[in-house]
Amino acid sequence: MRRGWKMALSGGLRCCRRVLSWVPVLVIVLVVLWSYYAYVFELCLVTVLSPAEKVIYLIFYHAIFVFFTWTYWKSIFTLPQQPNQKFHLSYTDKERYENEERPEVQKQMLFDMAKKLPVYTRTGSGAVRFCDRCHLIKPDRCHHCSVCAMCVLKMDHHCPWVNNCIGFSNYKFFLQFLAYSVLYCLYIATTVFSYFIKYWRGELPSVRSKFHVLFLLFVACMFFVSLVILFGYHCWLVSRNKTTLEAFCTPVFTSGPEKNGFNLGFIKNIQQVFGDNKKFWLIPIGSRTLYLQ
Repeated sequence: MRRGWKMALSGGLRCCRRVLSWVPVLVIVLVVLWSYYAYVFELCLVTVLSPAEKVIYLIFYHAIFVFFTWTYWKSIFTLPQQPNQKFHLSYTDKERYENEERPEVQKQMLFDMAKKLPVYTRTGSGAVRFCDRCHLIKPDRCHHCSVCAMCVLKMDHHCPWVNNCIGFSNYKFFLQFLAYSVLYCLYIATTVFSYFIKYWRGELPSVRSKFHVLFLLFVACMFFVSLVILFGYHCWLVSRNKTTLEAFCTPVFTSGPEKNGFNLGFIKNIQQVFGDNKKFWLIPIGSRTLYLQ
């Protein structure tokens, strides 16, 4: 009876956590919807008087908005890629490993299994990187995400703003989302600024649109500053072929720690994320070579 009650409570807590994990995404969506209303209706259709200026503003705004929302969608709903089956312990190996009580023997068992796999990184102590929750030998650059409850290939970090784990399958989309977010905020700020000055000087009537325009500039500038810093940091990571986790914790290879162990050179580092075909670098579609596993 007590066990069933605990299981029900645990299930309820997991359900609540899943629901709450969408709150940051909902906040972003609401801010974006308001910015769309404020820019399209309150600025372009109400405040801007020149028909030509309205058309130009709206065309460029919607072009950026499409890519901004497209990359955000892809960042959220592209599932993290997990290691394939050959990295998982077989049923027999799993039984042997769990029944073995001597840590040194367990360590040797993992070494023997890893010899058959393309695995070149180790733990800080030199042991094979093993996930005792997923029961698999971790491929290089793979880490277990406690939020997603899975091992993720080339894991960078878990992002609450997209409610997803950023890794091999969606890192390109995440970078594009940051880039188009910066462009979106910059475009809004630059086109709104002149009307902000006019409202500030009293050259335009104090109507409802005034508050939307003033607040739109403030929000765009605030997000621009934070996003450009984050985007710049990830550009630096891409140029070095590092993940956020690897920037904070140097990967250990069979030969020892090497902070630039995955660096292939600037161009190849970019191709690792965006693919070989430059035509698809700015478009949120899969265009990279397959992950070596």
